[in-house]
Amino acid sequence: MTVTNYEINRRCLPQSFVHLPPQVITIPIFAKRKSYLTGKVYTFLLLLLLLAAGMSCSAQDGCYSRLDQDTLTIGNQFIERKFIWNKGNVITYSLSDKKGRKVWLNRLKSPDFYIQVGNATQNGHYEVSVRKDNAIHISSQETIISFSIGSLDIKRIYRINALSASIACETYLKGQLSGIAGGQPANAADQKNIEFADDMKVNSSATVLDQLKLDGFHWQVKAVEFLDVTDWNNNLVLENKFIPYRKKGYRGNLLFAHNQEKEAGFFFLKEAPASSVQLAYGGQDFTTEFGHFAVNGLGLIARDIRVDEWRKAYTVVLGVYSGKEFNQLQALRGYQKTIRRNEPQRDEMVMMNTWGDRSQDAKVNEKFSLLELEAAAKLGITHFQIDDGWQQGKSPNSALAKGSFKNIWDNPNYWKPDMAKYPNGLSPVVKRGKTLGIEICLWFNPSIQQDYADWEKDASAMVGLYRMYGIRTFKIDGLSIPNKQSEINLTKMFNMVLSETENQAVFNLDATAGRRGGYHLFTEYGNIFLENRYTDWQNYYPYWTLRNLWQLSKYVAPEKLQIEFLNKWRNADKYGQDPFAPSSYTFEYLFAITMAAQPLAWFEGTGLPKEALQLGESIAKYKKVQHDFHQGTILPIGDEPSGKSWTGFQSIQKDRGYFIVFRENTPDETGILETWLPEKVKIQLKPLLGRGKAMIQTAGRKGALKVALPAINDFVMYSYTILK
Repeated sequence: MTVTNYEINRRCLPQSFVHLPPQVITIPIFAKRKSYLTGKVYTFLLLLLLLAAGMSCSAQDGCYSRLDQDTLTIGNQFIERKFIWNKGNVITYSLSDKKGRKVWLNRLKSPDFYIQVGNATQNGHYEVSVRKDNAIHISSQETIISFSIGSLDIKRIYRINALSASIACETYLKGQLSGIAGGQPANAADQKNIEFADDMKVNSSATVLDQLKLDGFHWQVKAVEFLDVTDWNNNLVLENKFIPYRKKGYRGNLLFAHNQEKEAGFFFLKEAPASSVQLAYGGQDFTTEFGHFAVNGLGLIARDIRVDEWRKAYTVVLGVYSGKEFNQLQALRGYQKTIRRNEPQRDEMVMMNTWGDRSQDAKVNEKFSLLELEAAAKLGITHFQIDDGWQQGKSPNSALAKGSFKNIWDNPNYWKPDMAKYPNGLSPVVKRGKTLGIEICLWFNPSIQQDYADWEKDASAMVGLYRMYGIRTFKIDGLSIPNKQSEINLTKMFNMVLSETENQAVFNLDATAGRRGGYHLFTEYGNIFLENRYTDWQNYYPYWTLRNLWQLSKYVAPEKLQIEFLNKWRNADKYGQDPFAPSSYTFEYLFAITMAAQPLAWFEGTGLPKEALQLGESIAKYKKVQHDFHQGTILPIGDEPSGKSWTGFQSIQKDRGYFIVFRENTPDETGILETWLPEKVKIQLKPLLGRGKAMIQTAGRKGALKVALPAINDFVMYSYTILK
């Protein structure tokens, strides 16, 4: 029998063991070789083994992992997953929703992970470690399982924390592999008609990162696909609802499976780019067949695997819930909120970036930046970001001199301030920003050549700007991730900057073009710059922006998105008599559209008319509740924005929360909006922004609330309290 290591955090030990080495204690157990363990040593190690098996992290951590003979159990107060050990190539035995008191038995006899390799499993190994709290991550427990199949080594890390009803599984490969299962799923039109039981069989054709086969035929399933590349896409969420039947593949990062008989279910989240830009994509992310659900696609091809280096596949998160759609979404958001801490002084922002007025880099210099800061201060802006043009190197988007992103490091001063524009460096701008309470941020484009081979130089450039000027927030633009090596090197770059800035760095990850991380990869590094929209090209319509945020907010934490509002006075003539033109809305309304997210003032502050600066009063009120609003689970309410709807958002905390309600261009002065409130609950509503009235109301069917607003294109932000 192979060696098995049980590792436990020293905080799990009683006080009599505090003299032992800190962090992690490893206890080797040699089965059938007790002669090596005699007397006090054996007793001591046996005691530690029992501790490890029974309480492998401290009570306040609320999570556990234990391997007892052939059964591996991982869980916390919300979720538990049991596996048959199977020499390390584990097979799920059961999945439990502990709060909902539901237990699902897995009917599969094959391992959860499948890569189409025929050799026997060997060298199974188990250990547990604890990842500590830091400024980015909350404490989590990691169960590390490794095994070999032929010449391929496989490592699976099951990560769980005390706060969510989910378990994430990271998969790493090392060694040699001739090929990886893949290819397009079979087309039903190419199958023969079904007359015998054998006719129903469909051969497996794709890798499986995780899978379950559960009892019951009455499953309601939804696959959710996401689109980024927002310079070209304006419909960002595609929902596919179906009843699983014969084996079929589906696209998406999310799969929700709801059992109608038990009113409960689970979700799979594939932490990968959008389906259309994933690496080594086989045409599907999920396969279903009655109660059999599988996650497909490693994001790796055979030549990506190295003999001497672990290569990471896409991560899969499995979560459970009991109840209706709200419970399903709350379970998902509960996990998403643990990916990166939302620190108010670091992650909350009302940012201004001048690129939205299309001057590009033509105006960017010290004098312009200082004038912009004065305007930003009047608006109540917290972060001022200097986009492309602050640096000595010239990009292809320069209005002054057509540059290039190729071979950036041929110019060692590329990422230093342009001395012609900033003769004193960035110090005067940073100093004035501090006086005004505004943090200075920069635009940055990593050097793309040779799969980001110069990632360390790029990271050092950002770290140097942090150390010299205190700049910690960078808009990361121009990414292209065509292969695994690019993804690995970019990850190294992000991690190095975080390490060297003591986890203070924030990356605004541009999702507007190219093969990038999308909504579910790199999310621990900052927020997402969602879209470029311009009045110059008449592709900024406020209800379009609201619709994109509204649709995404159901499945992506909106506080992780930067959402733009523009100068509505610019280019008003280009819209003609269009009733949905930006000029048809108040400036405050345009700002309100962004409040569920991180607001982005996508304009030059010095180009605003004087009346626009009155918005500063509303922004000041918003900033007082911004962080608390974002701490809740924010979900869409009402109808989908169409320019003529009653719509909005709800931020849900335990017995209280917030609403933002929009009356679009509809003649109905009163709107009835379905919310996520329980039916018949009585709430008190207090207006914070906009023009709504205070009231006490009882929620109707599907949490319906009645809200009155006196004018079209108007809004109100409420805080609400549930009355006992």
